[in-house]
Amino acid sequence: MAIEWYPGHMVAARKEAALAMRKTDVVIEVLDARVPRSSKNPVFEQLRKLNQRAALKILNKSDMADPERTRLWLAHYNAQPGVKAVALSAKKPNEVKRIPEYAKALAPHRNSALKPLRMMILGIPNVGKSTLMNTLLRRSVTKVGDEPAVTKMQHRHELGTGMWLTDTPGMMWPGIGEDIGLKLAATHSIGKNAYDVAEVATALGAYLLVHYRACLEQRFGEIPADCTGYTLLGVVASRRGFVARGGVPDLERTARSFLGEFRDGSLGRITLETPEDEDEDDAAAPPPAESADAALPDASEAPDGDEHPDE
Repeated sequence: MAIEWYPGHMVAARKEAALAMRKTDVVIEVLDARVPRSSKNPVFEQLRKLNQRAALKILNKSDMADPERTRLWLAHYNAQPGVKAVALSAKKPNEVKRIPEYAKALAPHRNSALKPLRMMILGIPNVGKSTLMNTLLRRSVTKVGDEPAVTKMQHRHELGTGMWLTDTPGMMWPGIGEDIGLKLAATHSIGKNAYDVAEVATALGAYLLVHYRACLEQRFGEIPADCTGYTLLGVVASRRGFVARGGVPDLERTARSFLGEFRDGSLGRITLETPEDEDEDDAAAPPPAESADAALPDASEAPDGDEHPDE
């Protein structure tokens, strides 16, 4: 099943992000720690590398992710030049308040009112970017919602003397692959009308049976040895009493419930991919210049890179 979800406002937001990045010192990319590879927008990475900007990668929702796999992802990103990666929960102020400190370390030459540190925060929908912004600024500046694509415009905020932060809408990219689309649907980063809930739950169940079977059995009891992603829904329906008219398992209701329990952490701390998955993507990807140039406006339209940000 191919999943396509690229609302119209994201096209304009992508062009605005390309312009804003040219007067940015540090790009802060918020990823979902449960799917770091799938929640990484390749357009962001291409633009960042093309503009030679440092990156602070935030693995958000780390309290819901597999801690061992999170350690692998941090090591993976921290081995890359110009990149600092940290894992945190956007709902924990003591963790979020260190973000400016991390960003300063990536651009030590920008540390005064005349040369302020200019940060830009990016992320796909529903990775917790708005929650992080509100926690960081200690006030409600962006709308937070359970549905993806709540923020639709860029906003600029002063974090303190010599520090500015540009917030951007959550942005997807066209041509999402099937594997990534299913994972982003499972984490609720894609609008619910763009996918079949039972198909997404079946794919999630198949992965968990192989990699997190103990989590499933702790939640639902013993699982048959020959269980598949599809038959797992029938097992869960039976154990939960989800029955449709005629006494057959209500698989759609079961799928919604199953996805909900994954999303809220009830199934345990789970991560759906490893750095090896991303390495395979990078090996197959074209050079950045082949795909990033199309996303950039003409250079004559871009503001001066040293321009002082204003409201």
